[in-house]
Amino acid sequence: MPFNSIFAWIIKKRIHQIDLFRKYPVEVQREWMDKLIQTAQHTEWGKRFIYSEIKTYDQFRERVPLQEYSDVEPFVNRLMKGEQNLLWPTETKWFAKSSGTSGQRSKFIPVTKDSLEDCHYKGGKDLLALYYHNLPNRKLYNGKHLIVGGSAQVNQLTSDSYFGDLSAIIVKNLPWWAEIRRTPSRETALLSQWEEKIERMARETIEEDVYILAGVPSWTMVLAKRILELSGKSNLKEVWPNLELFMHGGVSFDPYRAHFQDLIPDPNMHYVETYNASEGFFGIQDQIDSSDLLLMLDYGIFYEFIPMQHFDGVNSKKVVDISEVKPGINYALVISTNGGLWRYIVGDTVRFSSVEPYRFQITGRTTSFINVFGEELIVDNAEKAMGYACSKTGAVVKDYTVAPKFMNSIDTGAHEWYIEFSEEPNDITRFSSLLDEKLRELNSDYDAKRYQNFVLVAPIIYSVTAGSFDSWLKSKGKLGGQNKILRLSNNREFVEQFLSFLATEKIKST
Repeated sequence: MPFNSIFAWIIKKRIHQIDLFRKYPVEVQREWMDKLIQTAQHTEWGKRFIYSEIKTYDQFRERVPLQEYSDVEPFVNRLMKGEQNLLWPTETKWFAKSSGTSGQRSKFIPVTKDSLEDCHYKGGKDLLALYYHNLPNRKLYNGKHLIVGGSAQVNQLTSDSYFGDLSAIIVKNLPWWAEIRRTPSRETALLSQWEEKIERMARETIEEDVYILAGVPSWTMVLAKRILELSGKSNLKEVWPNLELFMHGGVSFDPYRAHFQDLIPDPNMHYVETYNASEGFFGIQDQIDSSDLLLMLDYGIFYEFIPMQHFDGVNSKKVVDISEVKPGINYALVISTNGGLWRYIVGDTVRFSSVEPYRFQITGRTTSFINVFGEELIVDNAEKAMGYACSKTGAVVKDYTVAPKFMNSIDTGAHEWYIEFSEEPNDITRFSSLLDEKLRELNSDYDAKRYQNFVLVAPIIYSVTAGSFDSWLKSKGKLGGQNKILRLSNNREFVEQFLSFLATEKIKST
């Protein structure tokens, strides 16, 4: 039976299940809470918090403390040495190395067979199911699926224990139905040296019949440019005529959207966003005409949320489940999972656009914001304003970071934007003005602080030399994969380290 026919059968079954959790979200989540607690009651963690006696969400919330990575790390260290039945009863032998933003130390997130199969792989299948459901009669399995994975080195810890980027773990354990259409070769996909990897990926895939691209927008764009250089073609549709879908995640797509439309000038090209972190697969864009993500409620994850106005890390007092969230409020995401994370603060923030069904947007990080002057600037504001300024000035942004310039007896406060452009704006002064204009429109607190330049002056834009951020990451051994530049800093620590690194290079400022 052809693969496309098999998927048509899978779709009918899976869409029915998705419709069920859309219709009964609270009930589905409570069932998963009960199932997670019951499954883990005989683990060391379950015994510590007497899971056998927990019957209600209130009991769970009161008995089990909120966790950050430092709280979980002692258990992870023991798991990595081969101990089992600590956080989850089934074997835990894989650990996803999650570096987050480049200034942070690495974290090792436990990945169980349950979380791999019932969460990460299930998310991949659901993305395709929803796509086929929205656009019937697709033929994606007639061609290849080009996956631009992370820095995919797999490292052996013990005789039966491994760590690597999540993408490495996924590639190493792909089910046959995904592996049979994947490109490039596994050897190339698992390379850790990104310069060599991009070159080999380009040469291996340039003659393939690619229908799907999947990856982080920034590295996918680097690969696309190299393929066009090698092929002499003007756009990717000339290289891959049947290309129709780009599945992306990891960073906001807004600053990259216009450039991908230039790379792939086809009105029938579709872009679908996912929210797949080392800790779990959380959301999928389920509508073609909206970038909002559907919260996936039956992946072995129980969700909780901390309103950001009450956020105080593990000491946060106000924590709600899905039944209590409201649209328009910024929440820190908290998860309990079939990977053995319990009431774990992921570090990401989300805002719901709808609760019937539960659709949301990723708004940033709990540690990535600027509120030095009461402006409450979050990553979501910055990404949307950046995308707006780019669309009006022909600019393409590869990377950026923003830090406050503090007030003193002479100078008013400001935000300094260090931006690496793939394509410079046709007018940098207008770019700055448009960026400021959109920020004021999106954020009333920022707008108030900008009033007559009393507290904040207009953004100060620094255009940094091409390759600066990659060089910075490479110097720290974090080039590629899930490593990211910190977007917004509430202090100058990150940017001063970056500027120190670039001390011998000329920074063009406007």
